[in-house]
Amino acid sequence: MKKKLAIYPGTFDPITNGHLDLIERGLRIFDDLIIAVAPSTKKQPLFDLSERTAMIKNAVRKYKNVKVESFHGLLVEYASSKDGIAVIRGLRAVSDFENEFQMALMNRRLDMNIETVFLMPSEEYSFLSSTIVKEVASFGGAIKDLVPEAVEIALREKFNVLEKRCQ
Repeated sequence: MKKKLAIYPGTFDPITNGHLDLIERGLRIFDDLIIAVAPSTKKQPLFDLSERTAMIKNAVRKYKNVKVESFHGLLVEYASSKDGIAVIRGLRAVSDFENEFQMALMNRRLDMNIETVFLMPSEEYSFLSSTIVKEVASFGGAIKDLVPEAVEIALREKFNVLEKRCQ
């Protein structure tokens, strides 16, 4: 029987415990998962693509059936090239739904063989986003329970470097 592969795409700038929660939820449904790291043409990431990929690989190293790759181009073309059957998207709040719904419909139009599966994070992570984590970290706030330890260290180092440049 063919294994069910899902793609979990995003910029992951940086990966949070909310992302990890969705990865675990996805693994309950799918046999294998690829975390597909996007370069992000709209956003200006704090971490470059190689830094984000390395942090994610570190965060998911305990999962034998999870791979981390970067991709360029259309998500459904990438998913199809990997023999993926679904794209996982997280929904934290109703405000996420409209944009995610539009993307899911466009992806379906581009490739009807790739399903979109919406997952909700645990309640404790329903407010969490990479943007919030970066903002709190930029002011020296506590992010210990929001991101993996290596990400917390990377954020502290990144903001210390940025602070020194501004002095």
